Amino acid sequence: MTPAALADAVRAAAVRVLGDRGVDPDVVPRAVTVERPRNPEHGDYATNIAMQVAKKAGVAPRDLAGWLAEALADEAGVASAETAGPGFINIRLAADAQGAIAAQVLAAGADYGRGDAMAGRRVNLEFVSANPTGPLHLGGTRWAAVGDALGRVLAFQGADVTREYYFNDAGAQIDRFVRSLLAAARGEPTPEDGYAGAYIGDIAAAVLRAEPNALAADDPAEVFRRVGVGMMFEQIKASLHAFKTDFDVYFHEDSLHASGAVAEAVEKLKASGALYLEDDAWWLRSTEYGDDKDRVVIKSDGEPAYIAGDIAYFQDKRARGFDLCLYLLGADHHGYVARLKAAAAALGDSPDTVEVLIGQLVNLVSAGKPLRMSKRAGTVITMEDLVDAVGVDAARYALIRSSVDSTVDIDLDLWAKRSSDNPVYYVQYAHARLASLMRNADDLGVTADAVDLGLLTHEREGDLIRTIGEFPRVVATAAELREPHRVARYLEELAGAYHKFYDSCRVLPQGDEDPGPLHAARLALCAAARQVLANGLGLLGVAAPERM
Repeated sequence: MTPAALADAVRAAAVRVLGDRGVDPDVVPRAVTVERPRNPEHGDYATNIAMQVAKKAGVAPRDLAGWLAEALADEAGVASAETAGPGFINIRLAADAQGAIAAQVLAAGADYGRGDAMAGRRVNLEFVSANPTGPLHLGGTRWAAVGDALGRVLAFQGADVTREYYFNDAGAQIDRFVRSLLAAARGEPTPEDGYAGAYIGDIAAAVLRAEPNALAADDPAEVFRRVGVGMMFEQIKASLHAFKTDFDVYFHEDSLHASGAVAEAVEKLKASGALYLEDDAWWLRSTEYGDDKDRVVIKSDGEPAYIAGDIAYFQDKRARGFDLCLYLLGADHHGYVARLKAAAAALGDSPDTVEVLIGQLVNLVSAGKPLRMSKRAGTVITMEDLVDAVGVDAARYALIRSSVDSTVDIDLDLWAKRSSDNPVYYVQYAHARLASLMRNADDLGVTADAVDLGLLTHEREGDLIRTIGEFPRVVATAAELREPHRVARYLEELAGAYHKFYDSCRVLPQGDEDPGPLHAARLALCAAARQVLANGLGLLGVAAPERM
């Protein structure tokens, strides 16, 4: 019996008990919470359903808890149900019902934990979208890891997810990049507002190899823009691919201007009255939609402001059939939350079709000191710097395992360790340890076929089974709240439960001992734990190694 199945049983019991006493069962919430108590003496699971509905039902919480406990004690798979405190119900499951969770995992395999909460939803997930003016810095690297993991989690819950990179190939930053390339190609100092770093010289030289007459062209800047920006972006894509992050769509900002989409969106807003003219500029009435100030869409010189492209881009996403547009933006983009929702509302759409996640900064620390500079980029730490120091798996895991709302300090010395102090090593080692156990079981002829899971009565067995049973709920919550870090933290809990189980419960026979039913049952439990670890690591885009 999984936590979800137990929650359904609790709800059904509450509806039945209240109905038998003439109380409208509609007071029972659709979603009933059952949780694992911190103190195992309080049972396998606990629920506060009695305290939730007692007032609406006109019943004392403890009385209702008593009625529900009595009803639940008769449920198949429930060993006992008792009242506690002001109206909690502590529940213990029968060993066979609890052990059945392992059987469910083995039957579902790679699909264990998969849900349908987001089935039928088309999600446009835009992340990274760094300007192609240099290597990816740590902020973009964090979004590469988190965005990719979030996409996997949403898809695992049934969503149709399109991963999209908004390629900023227009604007002042591209102009600065091109001027920097030109200066490097001519052997001149970097412009005052330009980009520094060895990569600028590398790309400038590559442009000259591809276009030997670039400096003698009628418009050298056009050549360096066309070739150099493309080269920089190809480097970014190659870095992302090596980081296990790929995109379904690379959308070019310039296409919105070239196609007339920006002009069309502006005219639509003018016609609806969402824009007004003041000081020769056109302003979006964004304060009417929760923004802190109105935003200029068309500047006084007639040129579109950056938000004009954002508006057209959102309209394009909706035209492509996406009913949820998720934006993962950096710490300096807080103003975009209200701005993008205002743009949606001004276009006659629901602001709820827009969700913006804001990620905080990432700092690298080595030998107790912060790292500030990259040898290649010159001014920032890059994705390659992090990967070179700790590897792809550790880099992804380190960036995913904390809420994006918090600043992350990554200790390179810690994340490069091959010890249990390193969270990703701790989780991966649990999987590798399980894989080794399975190989040893094959050698000894121990199988997990036709096992009696009711034999799994040891306290550590119960802890591991209940932890395994939490996985579907963890994934569903991670998708609902857009928080893939929950999966990483869960995997660490699961690895801990497995290591404690392994230290207390011998799985394989020793010496001349013949394999018995308990060995087989424990092997099945180990196989289930291994499967869940693999499923969870897969959602994070982190390898589940067979050997370490």
